[in-house]
Amino acid sequence: MRVLALGLIVAGLPGAAVAQEMPGATAQGDVAVTIYNNDMALVQDTRMLALPAGRSQQIFPDVSARIRPETVTLAASGVQIVEQNFDYDLLTPEKLMDKAVGSTITLVRNGRSETARVLANNGGTIVQIGDRIEVLDDDSGRVVFGSLPSNLRARPTLSITMDSARAGTRPVTLTYLSRGLDWSADYVALFDETAGQIDVQGWVTLNNNSGTSFTNANTILVAGTPGQSGGGGRYGASAPRGNAPGTESANRERLGDYYLYPLAERTTIANAQQKQVSFLDVSGAPAAKAYYYRNGWLGQSSDAQSFDTVLRFSSSANGGLGDALPAGTVRVYMRDARGTPQFIGESNIGHTPMGSQLALKTGEAFDVKVQPTVVARTRINDRRWRTEMRYKFTNARPEDVTVEFVQAGLDSWWDDTRITQESMPSERRNSDQALWTVTVPANGEAEVTATFDTRF
Repeated sequence: MRVLALGLIVAGLPGAAVAQEMPGATAQGDVAVTIYNNDMALVQDTRMLALPAGRSQQIFPDVSARIRPETVTLAASGVQIVEQNFDYDLLTPEKLMDKAVGSTITLVRNGRSETARVLANNGGTIVQIGDRIEVLDDDSGRVVFGSLPSNLRARPTLSITMDSARAGTRPVTLTYLSRGLDWSADYVALFDETAGQIDVQGWVTLNNNSGTSFTNANTILVAGTPGQSGGGGRYGASAPRGNAPGTESANRERLGDYYLYPLAERTTIANAQQKQVSFLDVSGAPAAKAYYYRNGWLGQSSDAQSFDTVLRFSSSANGGLGDALPAGTVRVYMRDARGTPQFIGESNIGHTPMGSQLALKTGEAFDVKVQPTVVARTRINDRRWRTEMRYKFTNARPEDVTVEFVQAGLDSWWDDTRITQESMPSERRNSDQALWTVTVPANGEAEVTATFDTRF
């Protein structure tokens, strides 16, 4: 709107109100913030207030702009809450002019002042000056307002009417839930394939989109999603082979069924900011690369398909990362021939107990491929089918590779599928999947054939 270009002045403000709204200042007291993984945080703000006896209205600026007002509680000796209001209509030139519709303002231009009545502020500001009607533009000078509207605030503000049994200064603790704050874990993994080791750094990434900064806050992160069912990180049918949850207890504080990750020092969580804090640093943990491919039932291709490249390691205390791993993204690097770390892929993990086995897809192999083919499919009777499959593996690398090939979709219901013939033994992972572990020679090929007796 063009009115935003005008110089705006609010006259006659009391000094205390001006100080309260000064940019960069905060009215917060001793702040503690507990942040969850599901866009939720618990804020506890203890402020010293001079309370009169009886009823009074106390103003709490600098609360979260995304506060859930219904969750507010206030704790103070001898105090009861009578009423509370959350003012989230924030002070802007446009809002100030909106509130002035129907009232008078002062226009200052060319060294002269004149009184104008604001008629409308819809896509532009229309005023009446004496007998004429004007639309304000960039050349209209400064606009002077006599006062601020009572419900228009420079910052999100909570006002509480309370009844105090006695007069005096005492700590008052304001507690509430807020949206707009969350966190995740980010992991940087440097994999040394020759040594069979991995170095991992874990970073907590905080995001604050609450509309408010929290100054010098005692911050605790909770790994978990209270009040929500389901969750990410579960291992689906197509996940690489090797994922398994652990059974070891991490040496961390727990809250119910969640792990707590307190930050070592107080920190300021600025609005519209992303902050990272280190929480894990492990060197030389055992790790290995694998090649994995899952073929759907009757899956075949005229072109060879790349194997997934999989990185496997553990979070166990002995021979692993030695910690419970909060949900996040693992980014994997390897050193090139010049010793420079290069990015090779990333994968998400869910909340992972200590002692777990992890198998993360980092990408698809350039040189290691498979071509599945349906050779023949014959109906045995009204209820059974015979299917002949051929799997051709190729390896363009200068060394032998071992691949893990899974034929899936065999039988997820009747549990009576049989492999009647196979060129090499398979491992039956369950009634629905068979696994072949095949060594493919350097710059060479390998082949597996199998015949299945199924109901479909």
